[in-house]
This record gives sequence, structure tokens and C-alpha cells, in this order.
Amino acid sequence: MRLKVAALVVAALVVGFLSGQALPVGARHAGADETVPPGEVSAQAEAPESSAPLAREETTAPAPMPEPAPRNLDQLSPEESRITEIFRRASDSVVFITSIALQRDFFSLDVFQIPQGTGSGFVWDRDGHIVTNFHVIEEGRVFSVTLADQSSWDAEVVGTAPDKDLAVLKIKAPESKLTPLSVGSSGSLQVGQTVLALGNPFGLDHSLTVGVVSALGRELRSPSGRIIRDIIQTDAAINPGNSGGPLLDSRGRLIGVNSAIYSPSGASAGIGFAVPADTVKRLVPQLIQRGHPIQPGIGVSLVDDRIAARLGIKQGVVIREVVPGSPAEEAGLEGLRSDPYGRIVLGDRIVSVDGRPVESVDDLLHGFEVAGVDGSITLTVARDGRERDVRLKLKAIR
Repeated sequence: MRLKVAALVVAALVVGFLSGQALPVGARHAGADETVPPGEVSAQAEAPESSAPLAREETTAPAPMPEPAPRNLDQLSPEESRITEIFRRASDSVVFITSIALQRDFFSLDVFQIPQGTGSGFVWDRDGHIVTNFHVIEEGRVFSVTLADQSSWDAEVVGTAPDKDLAVLKIKAPESKLTPLSVGSSGSLQVGQTVLALGNPFGLDHSLTVGVVSALGRELRSPSGRIIRDIIQTDAAINPGNSGGPLLDSRGRLIGVNSAIYSPSGASAGIGFAVPADTVKRLVPQLIQRGHPIQPGIGVSLVDDRIAARLGIKQGVVIREVVPGSPAEEAGLEGLRSDPYGRIVLGDRIVSVDGRPVESVDDLLHGFEVAGVDGSITLTVARDGRERDVRLKLKAIR
């Protein structure tokens, strides 16, 4: 009897294989300890179609794993919302500047354009004036400005201030494409205040870094060699190509022009410098109108600091020559002169301006700039071992 049952099972398997039918899936899920009577196996083998639904009913599919809920990008913190809104508004004002030099081939006499560098800038007004750093355009002869909508415009230089590392370009773009920045003040800045540094370093898209004012009153040497005073120091990353871009406060107002970084490697090390907005507001209108800054003075030429050091002068600035009819002549100041034997005799030496010590020519010029044209200053001058105070009114000397 057992032999007959076994034979029937083998025959059923062979018939199922040859007809393309497989055993019901449900049968594979039977427990290892479960015993299936031979009769049932025979019945299933002989009629697999009628038993298949029964096997599927006995099989329970595992519950699908719930998918993680997607993050709602609109749910920003108030601080994030404020920063993104400032970036969105200010991006329309930030531009990309390309500086190109012209070089003539010695043999063919053809003129070639050689890229000199790139940088950032920002729209100053709807007349098409663009503010940037002087060192961004210093080596160029031909300039191109790319606006936020990726349109490019030829630009011309209308004014430069190398002493302050500032320059103004102009493009002939329609007013609808020009979005000027709101200009704030740098005089009331506080260390720890949030700042945003914007730029367009590659001409493809804008960049934003956020940080704080890490120090105030820093000094930075300009391309001309003079010292720029009241520089803003920030830890917002200012990378190569961001020079000339705006530094904004937490309300989106211009408080400085990104100018330089301090880094041994050339990349941002968390120490960036910006020309203060108060300097920018004072000089940009002058550059637009005159092409150069208005320099207040008293009508004197000064001895270079290095020459004065060789002469043993340790304090003050030596007057070399007094311009006839100048405020300095009216105040009785004297420059260098020769004695009967041809030896040079010192005249007046300026040792302080409005009570602030003068250690270099740059210190004196800074004192003039603080007072401004038509401002009055008090100079302490020394001659023949005696000091006296002199009151003068400044005038524009160029």
C-alpha cells in the first residue's frame, strides 16, 4: 500500500513539472513540525488549480513599512526666513565683474584680450553706476559687468580711489534691470552684530556667508600704500572672487564693501575685512562727479616718512614746502630752507592734529579727511624746540 501511495506522489510531481504547474505557494510556508497526510498531497497534486486559492488565503503578506514624512521646506525658523529674504532681495543688486587687459602682438600688431581677474560689485543707483574694489579693476583696460539676470554689459571706469580701494564703473543698462542697494551706516556697528557677505565669485550664481562683526577700527593697507582706517573685521567667509561685494547688516543695508581676507593659504580663515560704508558714502558721489576723491588740505607738501627717519625725526611730520596763498601760509607755517652755508634747516613740524598725535604722513591726511573740506582743525607744530597751536580751515587741494 505504501509503495502505491509513493508511486502516485512521484507521478503527480512528474505530471505537474511537465505541464508547467508548480506546487502551491502556500505549501512552502508550512511549519517544519506540521505533518501533511498523504491523501491531501495526492489531492493537491491532482487538482492544483482548485487548491491554489486556499493557499493564497492562508498566506498573510507583511505590512508595508511607513515612508518617512517629507520635510516641509516652508517651515523655516524666523531667523532663517529673515536671512533668506535679505539674500533674495540683495541678490538682484550684486554683479560679477570681469577685468581684461589689452596686449599687442609684436609681430602681427594684432591686439589680444588677456583676462586679468574677476570680482564682485553692486549696483549703486539706477544710472548704471557699479561700486567695486579698486584692486578688482587695477590691471584691466576693458571691463564687463554681468547682472543678476545673466545679461552682460560693457563698462567704463568713471572714478577710482586707490587710497581707499574703491572704484566706480558705469554700464548702459535699462533702469528696469538695475536694483540699487539700501545704504546704511557703519558708525554705529557693534562687535557681535550679525552681518551677511554677498558676492558673485564665478559669474554663475550668487553666494552668501553669514557671520558677525568680530572687530572694529582695524587698519588695512590700500593698493596705493596708504592705510585705510576704521576697517570692519568679520568672520563671515570672504573668498577669492567676493572682493567688491557688499557686506550687509541684519536689515539688508550696506555697511561695508568686502575687500580682503587674512589667510596664509589664500582661502578664508575666518578673518575678513570690509571698507566701512561711511567711507563709501562719502567717496562714491565724489568719484561719480569728479573721477577722484576730494582731498582736503592746508596747502603744504610733506617730507616722506622714510626720508624723515633718515634725518633722525622721530615725531611728527616735516613740512617741505608751503604753497603761496594757502591756509598754511596765512597761518605762518614754514617749510624747509637753506642757511647761508647751503645747509638744510628744518621749518615747522606737525606733531598733532586736534590733539591726536601725528606719527606719519598718513596720520595727518587722515586727520584732514575726518574734518573734511571747509572744516577747521587745530595743529600743534614744533620749530626750534618750541611748540605752538595753530587754527586753520581746510580747503580742497585737488
